[in-house]
Amino acid sequence: MESTLTVLQVSLYHPTLGLVAFAKVPPQLRHDTSRLLLGRGQDAHVQLQLPQLSRHHLSLEPYLEKGSALLAFCLKVLSRKSCVWVNGLPLRYLEQVPLSIVNRISFSGIQMVVRREGGASLEAFVCYFHFSSSPLIYRPKAQETDEWENIVKKETSPVLGEATHDLLGSPQGSSQTQTAGSSQALEEQEK
Repeated sequence: MESTLTVLQVSLYHPTLGLVAFAKVPPQLRHDTSRLLLGRGQDAHVQLQLPQLSRHHLSLEPYLEKGSALLAFCLKVLSRKSCVWVNGLPLRYLEQVPLSIVNRISFSGIQMVVRREGGASLEAFVCYFHFSSSPLIYRPKAQETDEWENIVKKETSPVLGEATHDLLGSPQGSSQTQTAGSSQALEEQEK
C-alpha cells in the first residue's frame, strides 16, 4: 500500500510577463526528498523564464521535523544577486527559513503562494502548479491623510520682528539647542 504524498500547491503570478514566465513549468511534478531547485537554468527542476533570475535562484528543501512524521520544508536563497521575500521577511544569499502551511513568496517580480498539505510518505512529495492572471499577494498602499495640512494650518505666519518656530517649537535659524528640561520650563512660562 502506497503512503499518501505531501502536496505543495504552488500558485504563480508575474505582473508583466504573465504565463510566458512559466511556459516550462509542468502542471504537476513528483519529486524525491532531495532539494527542489527553482531558477532559469536547464538543470532546475522548475524552470522560470526570466533573464534576471539566477540559474539556481532558490530551493525548497524537505526535512523531517523532530517529533513529527510529516515532511516539512524550508526555502533557501541560492541567488547572490537578489532578495527573496518570504511572508514579509527578506532573505539574501544562503539564508533560509522554514515554511509554514501557507507562504507568500516574492522575488524578481514573481509572486508565489505555497500551500502545504501533509502526507505520510517520507520518500517523495508532489507539487501542483497553478498560474494566476491576477496578483496573489496584496500589499496595502500607504493612505494619504491630511494630518500634515492640519499641523501646518495651526502654525501662524510670523509678525514682523517675531522669531519663527519649526513644528517642534524651536526657533528656526537658531544654532542653540535646548534640553528637554529647559524646553519644558519655557513652555510653562509661556502659559
